[in-house]
Amino acid sequence: MQINIPNSLTWARIALIPLFVGVFYLPEQWLDAQEKNLAATLIFIVAAVTDWFDGYLARALNQTSAFGAFLDPVADKLMVAAALILLVQLARVDSIIAVVIIGREITISALREWMARIGESAGVAVAFVGKLKTAAQMTAIPLLLYDAPLFNLNVRLFGEILIYIAAALTLWSMGYYLHRAMPHLANDGSKARRPG
Repeated sequence: MQINIPNSLTWARIALIPLFVGVFYLPEQWLDAQEKNLAATLIFIVAAVTDWFDGYLARALNQTSAFGAFLDPVADKLMVAAALILLVQLARVDSIIAVVIIGREITISALREWMARIGESAGVAVAFVGKLKTAAQMTAIPLLLYDAPLFNLNVRLFGEILIYIAAALTLWSMGYYLHRAMPHLANDGSKARRPG
């Protein structure tokens, strides 16, 4: 395992997850409900910024590595899954939305691993629709975590709209990646059925 600045930032992002979840379990005497929301929102934003920053530093410092390429998306998915589960518990996100988004992440991660094994990882490289999904999702989650008016804006409403958009883009992007992989899945299946 290569230890460098980008990988250290990724590990720090993973280390923020228990702190992020733990905020909501602190006694009311320490933080009231809105202070918990604010603290969780800030932790999530810090994690999102480090996600961008570790990728930038890996390229700028020429410190890209296979381990970093593996760990970075794992950290992202863990943080997003933790946030969605918390938001379901707080009744700010419908459970079906969380299932769609988390299920898609598991499915596409498995698909990318399989495509990499057969040497076809370029077929499921990140597409524009995937970037749109990520942008909608990473904007919606902090809004839903904050859950209070900001500059006279209904933050909760904007967050709800964006998380539904993110869920729709999630399904669209999953269909796109599965469509791209389908010829390889079909070929692999026919080979598996071929005798000897």
